[in-house]
Amino acid sequence: MVLKTIMTSIKICGIRTPDILSVAASAGARFAGFVFVPPSPRYIHPEQARLLSRQLPTGLRSVGLFMNPTDDELAHILGSVSVDFIQLHGDESPSRVQEIKSRFHIPVIKAFAISTASDIDMVGPYIPLIDWILFDAKAPSSSSISGGNGVAFDWTILKGQRFAKPWMLSGGLNPDNIAEALTILSPDAVDVSSGVERERGVKDAQKIRDFCAAIRT
Repeated sequence: MVLKTIMTSIKICGIRTPDILSVAASAGARFAGFVFVPPSPRYIHPEQARLLSRQLPTGLRSVGLFMNPTDDELAHILGSVSVDFIQLHGDESPSRVQEIKSRFHIPVIKAFAISTASDIDMVGPYIPLIDWILFDAKAPSSSSISGGNGVAFDWTILKGQRFAKPWMLSGGLNPDNIAEALTILSPDAVDVSSGVERERGVKDAQKIRDFCAAIRT
């Protein structure tokens, strides 16, 4: 049996409290996501995020998640909150991504909502501009947010795909299905939010530990 020699990195998104930040770090997460999208139940006020960003344990990278942000919104939040990555989770165009990178000089993770193989084609124009790709499931029509809906997509769509940038798998992942996902795909990282919550918007420490343990084993 051939074992993977490189551990899949883990992103816990929607962190809002110091205790969950600590649990994510101790469980082995590499990325901590702060959601700056007000309709989301995982929204964090910039002042709260500023305090958490100052408590980041060594090795844990901070990600600020935005959806179609204006320059003013980004300047206001990034002026007080230190983030290692900007995650764009809306329908930002390649030119808009370029504008954001040129102005703020922070690496960008661009999320793409997919449901069919043809949806992967949209990634191409962004490749020269972004630092990470994130594949998420398309949001239900009833949802006001583009991510964190607990919805998975057909992972086989991405089987055998190769990209010029590292990529994350997201969408409906949880401690019970992450092992199956990683038998089908070999993403550079996985991103989880609702799958490690005890109720909408409230993270569960044990589910985070179980999720990370399932990846290690």
